[in-house]
Amino acid sequence: MRHAIIFAVAAISCAAPAAAAYQAEIKRDDWGIAHISGRTDADAVFGMIYAQAEDDFNRIEMNYLTSLGRRAEAEGEALIWQDLRQRLWIDPAALKAEYRRSPAWLKQLMDAWAAGLNQYLADHPAVKPRVITRFEPWMALSFSEGSIGGDIERVSLSQLQAFYTGQPVARTARERGMVQEEPLGSNGFVIAPSHSASGHPLLLINPHTSFFFRSEQKVTSGQGLNAYGAATWGQFFIYQGFNQHAGWMHTSSGVDNVDEFALVVDRQRDGTLTYRFGQQQRPVAAKPITLAYRRADGSLGQRTFTTYATHHGPIVRSEAGKWIALALMHRPVAALEQSFLRTKVRDLAGFRRVAERKANSSNNTLFASSKGEVALFVPQFMPRRDDRFDYTRPVDGNDPATAWQGLHRLDELPQVVNPANGWAMNVNDGPWWAAGADSPKREAYPRYLDTFGEEPRTSHAIRVLSQTRRFTLDSLTAAAHDPWLPGFAQLIPKLVKAHERAPSPDRAEAVALLAGWDNRAGLDSVETSLAVFWGDALWARSAAAANDERIEVEDWIATRASDAEMLAALDEALARLKADFGSWRVPWGEINRYQRNDGAVVQRYDDAKPSTAIPFASANWGALASFRAERQPGTKRYYGFHGNSFVAVVEFGQRVKARAVMVGGQSGDPASAHFNDQIGRYAAGNLRPVYFYPEDLAGKVRSSKTVRGD
Repeated sequence: MRHAIIFAVAAISCAAPAAAAYQAEIKRDDWGIAHISGRTDADAVFGMIYAQAEDDFNRIEMNYLTSLGRRAEAEGEALIWQDLRQRLWIDPAALKAEYRRSPAWLKQLMDAWAAGLNQYLADHPAVKPRVITRFEPWMALSFSEGSIGGDIERVSLSQLQAFYTGQPVARTARERGMVQEEPLGSNGFVIAPSHSASGHPLLLINPHTSFFFRSEQKVTSGQGLNAYGAATWGQFFIYQGFNQHAGWMHTSSGVDNVDEFALVVDRQRDGTLTYRFGQQQRPVAAKPITLAYRRADGSLGQRTFTTYATHHGPIVRSEAGKWIALALMHRPVAALEQSFLRTKVRDLAGFRRVAERKANSSNNTLFASSKGEVALFVPQFMPRRDDRFDYTRPVDGNDPATAWQGLHRLDELPQVVNPANGWAMNVNDGPWWAAGADSPKREAYPRYLDTFGEEPRTSHAIRVLSQTRRFTLDSLTAAAHDPWLPGFAQLIPKLVKAHERAPSPDRAEAVALLAGWDNRAGLDSVETSLAVFWGDALWARSAAAANDERIEVEDWIATRASDAEMLAALDEALARLKADFGSWRVPWGEINRYQRNDGAVVQRYDDAKPSTAIPFASANWGALASFRAERQPGTKRYYGFHGNSFVAVVEFGQRVKARAVMVGGQSGDPASAHFNDQIGRYAAGNLRPVYFYPEDLAGKVRSSKTVRGD
């Protein structure tokens, strides 16, 4: 009888396996956006990353190949220098140790993150990773904040290669500033209750990134998580978004918290390397790093580098016989904590408590809460330094006076809190323009708290925010898409004067057209086409001289470009338009296009394939709705690849109201109905309603599933 009972219990155990460690529900709305819910935060993270993988596993893996320094394993030896740059800071052994020391709650989230990705791969055997076949929890620490372009990417790859091979390598055109690029960053506006028609604060979330850089998600748990917004592919927190109480928008900052230290390094008789620091002679740390790379035949090769570091940071290049060490923030656990906990804050006090981790190095933050609070903060990781030194250039790393001296307190940094003017903004400029007369004063702070200064969008943002006394979601959306191009409003009168001094019938009609233009971009605007082609030609002619003087190209054009240069650039623009389109009278919509042909991270473009006309222009000319487009290999039309990637407007009342749109669509699969379904709304600035509450989602669910895993 006893044996029968044991047998029966064993049979019951076999018939009822233990419950899965993680369980989440994923509902997809009519735009394909995932709404994830779980009993715990870990369950929600499991479902969140699983849903991201459903939409674009390729981008998730690419982000971690980059952050872990493993791109060469997929793409070949040419990527070895990018991987080496990453691995100077990202050491797998060190990250594993950091994971083991992490707080229990954070380890649970990292465990759930890895489990979600691995479960997705197990459930989808047809998906073949390029390199990472199994994700481990510690890997999440390699990519712990969601900004586009980490601080590490400031290291010149050509000069890193030159240092670690001992062979001269020329800087690339991009490293020399000879390639016109879209300004780093985004637009963020907050509207105080005093300037809101409803009496509730409003928030504009408008990141400018490479297209398809983030996923849009709603993530909810029984432990208080209730966040909506944009999550960078592969990360388990909403990077720019809101919950039912508060919202946050990040913009790339011009603060200086990444510094180069020039060092005289000596080789001792025993062969060891040392450097002087004040009266001390300190050893240079040496560490071998072995990197794998994919050979042409598919096999893996290896290269090992002996890398060097000082207490300032790793050695990244040499200059004038000195070694250059780079100092930057590397606090992966604190950064991941801050990124996740921010999504749960309810008010300004809560935001400040989370920010005390001081692990945000690259982003300003616009903040609004249902308590009526609005604010702007600069990055909280801010080393204290001696302001006598110019940290925009390498400083003497042998002199202790140049060394970092701890971190600033948060109350020592410029900020805007509940300004009397009723709004605050940042468009990647310094905080000195953030709130009109209520902005912080530049002279009250060290120079290293701003290296960007005023941006082409600064005057545009101030103008649209000052023109409206009572904002609604509609008028905030309109302000974000205002088509004025202040860069051309400044430059075209100079061109007109130049033409008056040296008239030519070949360009007279074009100059007259620009002279009468209202400087507003539009699909039917011939003036926009002519101005952009002229501006691009003038930029190319001016870049070398501007870089020699270490000023922004746009500033050089505005203050130093000669009549001859302006007129020659216009002649070049007219010739290009005629050659490519048969006439210089071409509407902007015929040139400026959006196209998405496949799910590749790096897109290829084709004039013969369908595309969508876009009315926006580059932020280089002051466009708020940024759309960086240019001729691509084999094309005559301009195709966009960077700029407005996600736009949301949010109102924080008793209930959150929000609208949003993203470039293209939620899915990276060309076969999906949600691959390009938002592009019409995107081009028109027509944001769709956000389904934040369950009752908003009711009737809009197009699919639902429960995912489980261990």
